[in-house]
Amino acid sequence: MTENGKFRHGDPNRDSAAIIEMKNIEKHFGSVIALAGVSFDVKPGECHCLLGDNGAGKSTFIKTMSGVHQPTAGEIYFEGKPMHFDDPCDAISAGIATVHQHLAMIPLMSVSRNFFMGNEPVHRVAGIRLLDKAHADAVTMEEMRKMGINLRGPDQAVGTLSGGERQTVAIARAVYFGAKILILDEPTSALGVRQTSNVLATIDRVRKQGVGVVFISHNVRHALAVGDRFTVLNRGKTLGTAKRGEISPEELQDLMAGGQELAELEGSLGGTV
Repeated sequence: MTENGKFRHGDPNRDSAAIIEMKNIEKHFGSVIALAGVSFDVKPGECHCLLGDNGAGKSTFIKTMSGVHQPTAGEIYFEGKPMHFDDPCDAISAGIATVHQHLAMIPLMSVSRNFFMGNEPVHRVAGIRLLDKAHADAVTMEEMRKMGINLRGPDQAVGTLSGGERQTVAIARAVYFGAKILILDEPTSALGVRQTSNVLATIDRVRKQGVGVVFISHNVRHALAVGDRFTVLNRGKTLGTAKRGEISPEELQDLMAGGQELAELEGSLGGTV
């Protein structure tokens, strides 16, 4: 793959067109090197998939991108300017939103209240600040409609939605509140086929709105369904980046599974891996 140019390492020069660029990022936890010079960027309207098996460094990397961890070394550029995130609030303020596997939602609370949790719209009645429920309900219904979800009503409990629909609520909420970069951490890992299809369709809608999507997954098929570029991590290092059409599903899977190491193990076990 590398020899024929299908899979390449990150460009040495900074990409000014990217919303965010992480360049030569290292992260050390004492003597443990979790990231060893990882480079990654995301452009407007692009879904850049970050792939790798368990322990590859995906979680550490996205926590560094979202301000949870500060890099030991390396540079971060946001909209072409050097950037340092002291904490997740800095990243959120810049426009980086993360949707985790375990969604921060209250199942018995309505979709509308979950949608605006922490950002409740208010109006004044006789000098008293009250929740503007009518506005919250109208926005929730419209934003969910844009994402292809037809609610029974804004007061429908989040717990009555499917897993894919709850993911869509979280994604729609992030986009509505100004996300420029949307980090999706294994959004399809616990979903069935139909729910997965709903989430992938939502990602496509978000991408068409100009939001840059970071899709973290270990599922090659799901990544290929929506990805524009694919970066593979292995033991904290970038194995390379490929555009859609430059690498086959088999090549991606092979890299994620360990590539040469797996082939050598399979040989030693008589082709039983």
